[in-house]
Amino acid sequence: MLRLLVRPLVGLAAIALAVLVTGVSVQLFRGGFADSIEVTVISSRAGLVMNPDAKVQVRGVQVGRVASIEPLPDGRAALHLDVDSRRLDAIPANAFVDIASPTVFGAKQVQFVFPPNPSQESLRPGQVIDADHVTIEVNTVFEQLSAVLAAIEPAKLNQTLGAISSALAGRGDKPGQTLADLHSYLATLEPTLPALREELHVAPEVLRAYADTAADFVSITDSAARISDSVVDERHNLDAALISVIGLADVGQQVVGENRDDLAEVAHLLVPTTSLLDEYNQALWCALSGMVEASHIPPFKKPGVMVLAGFLWGQERYRYPNDLPKAGAKGGPQCAGLPKMPYGSAPPYVVADTGTNPWRRRYPGIVLNSDLIKQIMFGDTEHDGPPRNTAQIGQPG
Repeated sequence: MLRLLVRPLVGLAAIALAVLVTGVSVQLFRGGFADSIEVTVISSRAGLVMNPDAKVQVRGVQVGRVASIEPLPDGRAALHLDVDSRRLDAIPANAFVDIASPTVFGAKQVQFVFPPNPSQESLRPGQVIDADHVTIEVNTVFEQLSAVLAAIEPAKLNQTLGAISSALAGRGDKPGQTLADLHSYLATLEPTLPALREELHVAPEVLRAYADTAADFVSITDSAARISDSVVDERHNLDAALISVIGLADVGQQVVGENRDDLAEVAHLLVPTTSLLDEYNQALWCALSGMVEASHIPPFKKPGVMVLAGFLWGQERYRYPNDLPKAGAKGGPQCAGLPKMPYGSAPPYVVADTGTNPWRRRYPGIVLNSDLIKQIMFGDTEHDGPPRNTAQIGQPG
């Protein structure tokens, strides 16, 4: 009896084991035992060819599935994704989401796209992401095309196609050549597309600048128009002025041409004078500036000349040959305190090799002797040689 029961029990156990293995395999295949977290993707529209259990991929590798699709009241759709928790570290928190289809008529898939600057943080459980791009479905294209075709009258469409056929009959080479030329033009323009893109990017700022200065441009144009009208109105006077200028040029050419040698000689003779004036331009400027400063000094309150007189020690008389004039001064031009002299001061005396120096002696004071008055009136007479204003030139004093 026991032997009769063993074989059925073994068969039932085998069948149960096969069912269990099949169920576990199906769950493993569907990811039922995987530890997943939920992420929500908001799509711009609900009419998607998207089914539950659709793939969620990162760079072509499946990392989860679409658990459910929830239509929202505003016409959008919320896609609840089950993402493998072990794959979260591979998905940055600022990743983009594209809803695309691998084929034209295939179902949609959710794809995570890496941004140019991926975040260091990974995707978080419960994070809500907006879909950046949704591929247009073929059924949507057919629906829009059907709406367009429904709005077109067949008779008018037939006439239009007939007219196009008649226009192109026997002229197929010309549209073909046009397309070939267009291709060559586009191939020529293609390398300059980055520059064109940059120009289009800065074009709004340039146009705004032109808009800000449009009133000035209009004013300039209006002024130019008025100037043109004035020139047209005064064209006779302008012609007369040009003729006079031509006559003056002829006279000037005649005068300069006939006297070019004399003018060249005069210019040559002026070179030393102009060179000397150029060398002493600083001193001349100081002197003229000093005169300007002196002209600003207010006059006396009462008209007249104020004279301050007093007795000074007599200066040394001019003697031969020490006081003969010489042209040996060196050192170049000097301003000597000009043009603005301090109040109550005088320009310093510049000692140079000019033959005499009236300040070459300093007198110690009054000397009580018989020559006191003579020294006060005529200065020191203890040098050889008579004064230059006597007839004894060259004789001892």
